[in-house]
Amino acid sequence: MTKPLPTAQVGKTALRVGRLGMGTAPIGNLYGAVAEKQAIETVQRSFELGIRYFDTAPLYGSGISERRLGQALQGVPRDQFVLQTKVGRLVRADGSIYFDYSRDGVLRCLEESLNRLQMDRVDILLVHDPDTNREKEDFPQALNEAFPALIELREQGVIGALGAGMNQWEMEWEFAKHSDPDIFLLAGRYTLLEQTSLAFLDYCQQRQISVVLGGVYNSGILVTGPTPGAKYNYADAPQPILEKTRQLKAITDRYGVPLHVAAQHFARSHPAITGLIIGTLQPSEADDNRDIWHAEIPAQMWADIRAAGLVEAGAPMPG
Repeated sequence: MTKPLPTAQVGKTALRVGRLGMGTAPIGNLYGAVAEKQAIETVQRSFELGIRYFDTAPLYGSGISERRLGQALQGVPRDQFVLQTKVGRLVRADGSIYFDYSRDGVLRCLEESLNRLQMDRVDILLVHDPDTNREKEDFPQALNEAFPALIELREQGVIGALGAGMNQWEMEWEFAKHSDPDIFLLAGRYTLLEQTSLAFLDYCQQRQISVVLGGVYNSGILVTGPTPGAKYNYADAPQPILEKTRQLKAITDRYGVPLHVAAQHFARSHPAITGLIIGTLQPSEADDNRDIWHAEIPAQMWADIRAAGLVEAGAPMPG
């Protein structure tokens, strides 16, 4: 019998999410063209394996990810899964994306997402990357308009939880200090290679704000290893990162543990972490993610990584 996947409470809300979620950016053609049949089968296979937490966004393929996710989940009772999407990016008729963190923009973004998903509600809404618009500073508008709009929707019972999804923890910390979020999606900043966000995670734990991690492979290097052209933070990995990855891989190889398996187990081990969102491209990857969750890893491997000084002193180790 397949072991069930654990769930966790989102912040102080009544909402619970699976600790292993599916990221749908890959099936939205964000990184390359994917056949619709494959995309739908990937979602459905994830669901079959017990994954009930799905993350999407208008940005992912200019709405393609949302449409495919909604299509794949048609006919499934709505209370059997948790949907998370994002606001702040809207899709023009020609497929181009523009930024809008105003109250009206948030409401319009939600309405358009619901139409693409063919759903009557989403469970979690996140303000999406208000630090990436190079034309103007979006933080003030996100804080003063987007967050109050989301809080209104939460108070009305339209959504169950709210927060932000970003590749940096510094601005998320500012949102945590100056608004009332339930959850953050943090990509790439707490991984086996990088633990720069430890103080932020401690703060969130004290405030009972959930943190869900994306990008636990740091754009791929924790899957491929230190190979030529390995990617870190969406670019070619610099030499110090390649060297650190070599050292980590030498230890995980000694115990017969694939590097990406170690990466997943490490990322979920901090007590502030509610769950992981793993981008999934095809059904076999869904099977792999499920198997990784239940993989057994020798405790001595973690002790060796710690002894080698390859993780921050304050980072908790699995087990």
